[in-house]
Amino acid sequence: MRIEVEKKLFTVDEYHRMCETGIIGFEERTELIDGEIIKMASPSTRHVACANRANTFFTEAFGRRAIVSIQNPLLLDLYNEPQPDVAVLKPRPDFYTSTRFTPEHAFFVVEISESSFAFDRKIKLPRYARCGAPEVWIEDLRHDQLLVFRDLENDVYRTSLTLHRDESISPMAFPDVAFEVSDLLG
Repeated sequence: MRIEVEKKLFTVDEYHRMCETGIIGFEERTELIDGEIIKMASPSTRHVACANRANTFFTEAFGRRAIVSIQNPLLLDLYNEPQPDVAVLKPRPDFYTSTRFTPEHAFFVVEISESSFAFDRKIKLPRYARCGAPEVWIEDLRHDQLLVFRDLENDVYRTSLTLHRDESISPMAFPDVAFEVSDLLG
């Protein structure tokens, strides 16, 4: 016998109200994906170090040409607000005080994956594509490689690159800047 149930899906605004009122604690690591509140694992020491590396290297390389946002929400649509490990954003004089940032504000986003690789690749990546994130990098810490997705067309990334430690990459928005994969992976 099959039992049919209906889930209550939360909007981004409802999710924010739960955070503001303390239903979801500030210290809890959660994301809103397809209207469901997803509890994220605590980051490992290597994960934190990779986020710090990206922050340092990107901030030095881009200067004031971009805002490097670490583990902050990226509003995709009514039911999706993931927290990419890094979002490299178009600069704004108000540093996004007056608006939540969305894929249209992003040059590229980075997910650092250790235990979350399947989730980042199979769940988050298609949502980034569907909502217009122009480029996504996934640091695959388990396999020691960097996956790069770009050339968005009809909600699909047409280019997928797998880079190893001895290679380098330039973001599409900054072809004048190159990063060593080994520097990003640590």
